Amino acid sequence: MRPTSDSPSHRQEIDGDFAGMNSRLRHWREAATVLLTAGGVGPGPAAPGVGTGARRRPGSSSSSSPSFDYHVLLLRRSPRSAFMPSAHVFPGGVPGPLPPAPELAEWRLRVQRQPACFLQLCRHLRCVPNIWALHEWSNWLTPVGRGRRYDTAFYLCCLGQGPPPASHDQVEVTACQWTEPPEAIELVKSQDIWIPPPQFYELCRLCNFPSLHDLHRFGFERAAEGCERWMCVLLTASDGYMQLLPGDELYPEDPDFTGERKPALSTNKKIEDVLKEATRLHRIVIRDLNNVTVHVNIPPKYKHINPLPLNSKMGNTSNCGSRL
Repeated sequence: MRPTSDSPSHRQEIDGDFAGMNSRLRHWREAATVLLTAGGVGPGPAAPGVGTGARRRPGSSSSSSPSFDYHVLLLRRSPRSAFMPSAHVFPGGVPGPLPPAPELAEWRLRVQRQPACFLQLCRHLRCVPNIWALHEWSNWLTPVGRGRRYDTAFYLCCLGQGPPPASHDQVEVTACQWTEPPEAIELVKSQDIWIPPPQFYELCRLCNFPSLHDLHRFGFERAAEGCERWMCVLLTASDGYMQLLPGDELYPEDPDFTGERKPALSTNKKIEDVLKEATRLHRIVIRDLNNVTVHVNIPPKYKHINPLPLNSKMGNTSNCGSRL
């Protein structure tokens, strides 16, 4: 794992060297995605300890369900997609422009065919993309052995308004929906949707923040710290598999980023037995596509926050330690 330093500029310097190697070896492509949240309009019903007066500390547990005042945008990928077909993901993609104004369908086609047309669209609409509203959130690298691989930068963007209308092209994206973070997790558990592990992990992080104001303030202040690139290492058990993350006691000291060593971590033990033997946890446990839990009991780096422990009831917290 290649951690970043305290200096974002130093991170760019290191990433530049790695990017050079990346372009030569072509093990993965660079990409970006946005945790696009909208809401926070009006006070709304406040959760215990949230709002004016005492505010619930992010990451702490409560016996009551917090009321979220915002939604996050999820897109459903086409079932014909070569990468993560039918998955619900955050909007994003490889380097290129964001989708154009929905009322100008022809602009959508022009930008898809020629990304440089996005600047022409901005001139036509007399607007400038608000890139300053994007705050660096995390960085995930597709694990070895998963076909196409992407080094994806995750950004947070908070819109202080109700969710705007969203449209899709019925080509790459077949549906879109705005949902509260805990509601999205419940949809996964009820088998209504499937969300890839990185997006699931980040939704669990968002569950720390019922208030869009608190989320925006945290994301804005934390972004200056930078982040480190995470690549999961797969460990197959007899009844499922785990994605090990940096800091976990089973995470390799020298992970194979390229797949040339073809690592194969496996055990004949069951997942629960492996978990009981561990003392330092940072892993995503996957028993099937809709039975996913996050286990983490190590402190986060770069002033970030761990996923919020939840029980099986949407939005409720419990004293369940490191399990989500």
